[in-house]
Amino acid sequence: MGRRAALGQRLRGVSAAAFVGRRQELDTFDAALRGDRFSVLFVHGPGGIGKSALLRRFAERAADAGRTVIRLDGRVLSPTPEAFEAEAGAVLRDERAVLLVDTFEQIQGLEGWLRERFLPRLPVGALVVLAGRTPPDLCWRAEPGWAGVLEVTRLGELGPEEARALVEARGLAAGLREPLLSFAGGNPLALSLGAAVAAADEQAGSRWTPSQDVILTLLDQLVGDLPSPAHRRALDVCAHVHMTTEELLRAALPGDDATALFAWLRRLPFVESSAMGLYPHDVVRELLEADLRWRAPDGYARMHRRVHGHLSLKVRTVPDAEVLAAAAALTFPHRGDPLSARFFTSWRGHGEVQEGPFRDADLDALLQVAGTEGQESADCALFWLRRRSADFRVYRLTRTGEPVAFRAWLRLHAPDKDELATDPIIAAAWAHARATEPLRPGEHIAVSRPWVLPSYRGSSPAMDLIQWRGTGDRVRSQGLAWSYSVRHDPDDCRDFLRQYDFIEVPRRPRVGEIEFGLFAQDWRKMPAQVWLDRLSDLPPLAPHETEAPGQGSLAVLNEEEFHAAVRKALRRLSRPASWPRAR
Repeated sequence: MGRRAALGQRLRGVSAAAFVGRRQELDTFDAALRGDRFSVLFVHGPGGIGKSALLRRFAERAADAGRTVIRLDGRVLSPTPEAFEAEAGAVLRDERAVLLVDTFEQIQGLEGWLRERFLPRLPVGALVVLAGRTPPDLCWRAEPGWAGVLEVTRLGELGPEEARALVEARGLAAGLREPLLSFAGGNPLALSLGAAVAAADEQAGSRWTPSQDVILTLLDQLVGDLPSPAHRRALDVCAHVHMTTEELLRAALPGDDATALFAWLRRLPFVESSAMGLYPHDVVRELLEADLRWRAPDGYARMHRRVHGHLSLKVRTVPDAEVLAAAAALTFPHRGDPLSARFFTSWRGHGEVQEGPFRDADLDALLQVAGTEGQESADCALFWLRRRSADFRVYRLTRTGEPVAFRAWLRLHAPDKDELATDPIIAAAWAHARATEPLRPGEHIAVSRPWVLPSYRGSSPAMDLIQWRGTGDRVRSQGLAWSYSVRHDPDDCRDFLRQYDFIEVPRRPRVGEIEFGLFAQDWRKMPAQVWLDRLSDLPPLAPHETEAPGQGSLAVLNEEEFHAAVRKALRRLSRPASWPRAR
């Protein structure tokens, strides 16, 4: 018996030493133990985030405080009031008792009974902690009596220093710590699993990658058991797109019950809701995407093409105020393409720039922004503003309202001598159009003419919005023969624009001392819907580089690429990026 006690103490000591972070949650629990605060604590968060480890620390602290500890696990408990009360009834008779219920999502059907029948019978001083993947339902808030009794805590990922401390506590060799942190980010489960596997691999070094077993375990823990293949398909769609709506599910999964599947998705602990739809936690999104491309590439391609067809139709048909979001959603599934990931930054940002209409009060800011390109550029901006003020849009920092970029969508039906003399970019566009094929009756050219602060040129949230707005303008225009996009970074962006069927005008126009790139699209050779359809096959759905030409199979992930995708996913364990909204 003494040996058992000694071993138990040793195991407890090792476990406590390996636990890091969660200081706020521990302080909250300690306050409850002292009777300073609530009687019921509800902890929720996605699988693998550390709820069970936290409950073990709660149990130890409660025992150290001389409290009676009752621990239950929803995975092995019958979900009936009778079974629950038989196991936990002691907390109703002991004001010093602490009841800890792990994996509460497995017995979530008891939530109403607990709230209305069981918990109101708690003696003053007793404490109950419920921990599960799903947050408490709204009925708790609807009853005023629970306001000072219930505390709800959402458990998130570890911070960088806490993640490093966890790895060090696992005794991992110094050379293995950085690759593991790069793989796992702040996910406690990924850190623990990876540390155990890497420590056992004598050959592991700076090029260590997780095994397939580690990846599958992560996916199982994060997602859990799914009710049916239809639910898995719905989750795959949710992972693939920017925002999932019931309408999109219906288009992507013909024959499935989109209403029921949408209702199921919105209840998942790793799926968030917004005004635009549902979206999963970043790590779940990327793991599911990588897993489906690796496991069932043909199914992935079919799902992608249905989604793309739905989104491309929306870009052409939604009201003007919704074009930005529709165009952004259309490009989101291609975020794995290195070029797209390089030139679209808002997938990783937090909505720091927003688009709005030009106001008279913005005139000074326009001249200042354009003036960073030289006086000649400022003169061009003022010239076009006096002629086409309704064609201007402003891109402002969300935090301060400061304009950082302006854009005019200039639709031109015939060369004008004043315009040609004032703006070399417009002159270059007309010269190119006339040298290729004259306009036919009813046709026009259009030029996307931006003025951008130096720090926001190239790849930036402001340029994301300008590009997405340009996509909408081009595919929604009637009678458009040529469209032209102006770039400050022509050498850097040429390959990126080429895959979107832009061609560079050979002679680069100069405005003052600055040379610009001018990229054209011929809409008579490729109508808008044809171009939108072609976007469906952009990377990562293009033929894989290692496949024979003409083989025709869509891109799949080999083991190394799958691991790379997982590492990328776990590095993104921050709050989901908020996307730009038109104002």
